[in-house]
Amino acid sequence: MRHLLHAALLLAPAFSGFCADKPADVTFPPRLSDGASSVTESSPEFLKAPAGFPADVAIAKTAPTVDFAFIPGQDYPGKPWSAWGDSLAVNGKYYAAVGDHLAPGNAFVYEFDPATKQFRQLADVKKLLRLPEGHYTPGKIHSRLDLGSDGWLYCSTHRGSTRITTDANFYKGDWIIRCNPADGKCEIVAHAPVPKHCIPCSVLDGKRMVFYGGTAPGSDSDPLGIQFFAYDIRGRKVLYSGADGPARYMVFAPSTGRVYFNGSKSGELLRYDPEKGGAPVRIAATIGIRAASDETKDGFVYTVSEGKAGHAPEIYAFNTKTEQAESLGPASVGTQGYIASLDVDPAGRYLYYVPGAHGGSDKDGGAVVQFDVKTKTRKLLAFLSPLFAQKYGSTLKGTYSTAIDPAGDKLYITWNNSRGTKAWDSVVVTVVHIPVSERQP
Repeated sequence: MRHLLHAALLLAPAFSGFCADKPADVTFPPRLSDGASSVTESSPEFLKAPAGFPADVAIAKTAPTVDFAFIPGQDYPGKPWSAWGDSLAVNGKYYAAVGDHLAPGNAFVYEFDPATKQFRQLADVKKLLRLPEGHYTPGKIHSRLDLGSDGWLYCSTHRGSTRITTDANFYKGDWIIRCNPADGKCEIVAHAPVPKHCIPCSVLDGKRMVFYGGTAPGSDSDPLGIQFFAYDIRGRKVLYSGADGPARYMVFAPSTGRVYFNGSKSGELLRYDPEKGGAPVRIAATIGIRAASDETKDGFVYTVSEGKAGHAPEIYAFNTKTEQAESLGPASVGTQGYIASLDVDPAGRYLYYVPGAHGGSDKDGGAVVQFDVKTKTRKLLAFLSPLFAQKYGSTLKGTYSTAIDPAGDKLYITWNNSRGTKAWDSVVVTVVHIPVSERQP
């Protein structure tokens, strides 16, 4: 499975050379050459396809305007600085997580204001946990960021290296945390809701205030493997915990409160209904779920499959009323197929995503894709990587973190970024201002 490959890469010598192999001019914190906090570009270069790009994929007619900014707080060489959790755009702001990856490490949650192009730190996990020296501290937030009806943002923490989650490092399990954009306050919600398990996968039922998680066992093996759990935020208690949980993503339907995921052992599509409780039950539909959109007003959630074992990733439509699924066609547009974040516009017509999540998006030019669910066609809004590599020395390598603005006019992307390093060394945010002509039927 991809999370096992990810762990193997973390322990490989090539991966540990991220910082050691960096060019001499890569400094921290990362800065633009003129000291500016951000830049804005709009160029026909964004519409130039890389060599060999498939001729059957449409390219936008109008180039977008794109804002680019380094996330602050990257004040020392991380291991490496990177972003793994899905982000959120709400109430005129963008929220994203970043970490220095390898535990013991640290992770942060930031707010970005697209009007002022300024960041505000909301969470510093290490300061929040206040653990003694030598104790496990997470280096990643790999979960979603979700907004509760109480106005707080919720997420969960995750390890980097699989060798650190041990008794020797006082590991008891990972955390559910929350932060309040109104006053900047940050709190621990729960520690180790599943003992000795990390929490790389989550979704929040913001109305009913139930936090759903998919876990990964710590270094001490657990025969149950990946678990699914439901945690009552208001009652501060676990409602359910059991095996065959989701490895990376879940479908959530706010209209019913139901959660769906592919069991990590069975491979079956499972449904958890909070009205009934108990263990998740199998349903007949079949869909791939490496990433999922929010539910649309007409009751659809869109998902994308992982695309592995020689199978290209596909886009699926899942009807949350009938629990029927339909494949809408291929998702990839070039050489890259791994997609870890998927967003639907407010009208429910267009999906947005970036292939090449775990490095490699630059091989497709940093392609930003718009998928029309009505016509089942793909269109390239922009190829972002070449221009920012040429002008600013920043090669956009991949993302697990995208969000569409509630107005449908801006796509936020948090990138793992290389300034000449072998893979990546820093994290940036881009804001793609989608031309009106490219988002009208």
